Amino acid sequence: MKSAKLMTSALALVTFTAGAAAARDQIQSAGSSTVLPYATIVAEAFGENFDFPTPVVEGGGSGAGRKKLCEGVGENTIDIANSSSRIKQSDIDTCKANGVEEIMEVRIGYDGIVFASDVAGPEFAFTPADWYNALAAKVMKDGALVDNPNKTWADVNPAFPAQDILAFIPGTKHGTREVFDIKVLEAGCKATGAEEKFVAELGEKDGEKACLGLRTDGVSVDIDGDYTETLSRLDANKNAIGVFGLSFYENNTDKLRVATMDGVVPSTETVAKGEYPVSRPLFFYVKKAHLGVIPGLKEYIEFFVSDEMAGPAGPLAAYGLVSDPELAATQEMVANEVPMGELK
Repeated sequence: MKSAKLMTSALALVTFTAGAAAARDQIQSAGSSTVLPYATIVAEAFGENFDFPTPVVEGGGSGAGRKKLCEGVGENTIDIANSSSRIKQSDIDTCKANGVEEIMEVRIGYDGIVFASDVAGPEFAFTPADWYNALAAKVMKDGALVDNPNKTWADVNPAFPAQDILAFIPGTKHGTREVFDIKVLEAGCKATGAEEKFVAELGEKDGEKACLGLRTDGVSVDIDGDYTETLSRLDANKNAIGVFGLSFYENNTDKLRVATMDGVVPSTETVAKGEYPVSRPLFFYVKKAHLGVIPGLKEYIEFFVSDEMAGPAGPLAAYGLVSDPELAATQEMVANEVPMGELK
């Protein structure tokens, strides 16, 4: 059965290599809503400056984009998955099972995750512990884990206003959610002592997993759409707080008031210096088998990470991307078509 599957994948690759250029001459990418505006800027500039059609760029979430990338090789599969979180081993395993043997990992720069409310609302100075105590299913009280009793932000922290807790956070298919889970919920769980208690009661693996359990009483709301949906929810709920990408916030400062995290104001400068604690690299993943087959694919990825586009003075930085200090190394990797190695 396995050999038959490999033979089918090989046959698909041969057929694709022979005829895909005639069948599809437009680059196709999908994935992260955070990377979407950057990829759109590059795609439009690429279409204007190169003798290739403007690439198709779609959203859908980081996980969904990687899933589509790993569906197989051929004209009916995408070329690039945009992602605001790093690819998982499970993705790589799925890719290999479907005949996608080599993937190029391209880091385009950095972004921060910010916590913002209506521009006319009060100021907040958060810590990860505040967010854990606001949204977690169980929190520490008098040395024990109890069902979360907090109703207002003042219950979480007496320095906060007594407004009802309502948070719009990224849904689980978004790469932003993974960063939120690790750098906010897990960090807050540890800071409050809840992680130690969970591990003592459930064991290390289940205890750490329990830190991500969220209350189900409507206080924490998953948003499966992009940041524009989160913004519209805030517009309808003036006391709510939403989770956004830094670049989206910086393009909507007339509508949003941003909070500090651990005393640091989120900005391109504080992310670039490593001072803002809730930041992450942004990637796209390229199906190497499509290089040299889909017209313009190599040129597009080189253009994406060029100094003119992704450098500190380029249009992506102007939109909000924090330029990668190791961009030259990425450019060399792309030029040499180096596939990613094992995950570390």
